[in-house]
Amino acid sequence: MKTIGLIGGMSWESSAEYYRMINEQVKQHLGGLHSAECLMYSVDFEEIERFQSQGKWQEAGERLADVARSLQKGGAELIVLCTNTMHKVISSIEEAVSVPVLHIADATAKEIQVNHLHTVGLLGTKYTMEQEFYKERIAESGIQVLIPEAEERDIINEVIFDELCLGEINDSSKVKYRQAIQNLIDRGAEGIILGCTEIGLLIHEEDAEVPLFDTAKIHVEAAVNQALDN
Repeated sequence: MKTIGLIGGMSWESSAEYYRMINEQVKQHLGGLHSAECLMYSVDFEEIERFQSQGKWQEAGERLADVARSLQKGGAELIVLCTNTMHKVISSIEEAVSVPVLHIADATAKEIQVNHLHTVGLLGTKYTMEQEFYKERIAESGIQVLIPEAEERDIINEVIFDELCLGEINDSSKVKYRQAIQNLIDRGAEGIILGCTEIGLLIHEEDAEVPLFDTAKIHVEAAVNQALDN
């Protein structure tokens, strides 16, 4: 079993889910008392969010690159960045280490292809929905990506930062997300990417009539398979 290095804390709410799911997956594969060989470096999200809001992506990349180096020095043989948005600076992390860095969008695109879908909707932070770094990565696999209209993007983003990242799960927000999902379906989405690792805390399979691609779960499954050489 390879040692998985987790860059977490963005937010710790979803990072805790990563840790839980990774260990559940390893137990499922190996049985008995097996658990994952893993290290987690949890950053202060306040610092990272400040870099985001100020457009200081280079500084954010340098910070996470330092974290990746620390994980590799600690024995990590595979790096997993437990957030979608910060994959904007994935190249800084990849350049900082000599071990593989598992890209969340690549794992998600593979899962969409397995389901033979060609057009999907994307929910996430405004950075993820509106900038090209994530959509282009998915599109490289021949998948068309739709995003919500501007007003809905604002709502989705606010719920992420003001509620989900703080551990708040509100039914009123679920209703708004379900409407945004339905609107994407009405525009042709055959599936929906839950492109923020916190969204899976709020939205579940029964909340949509099309497949939901929970990026945190997909990322975890890909990481465990790679760690176990499956």
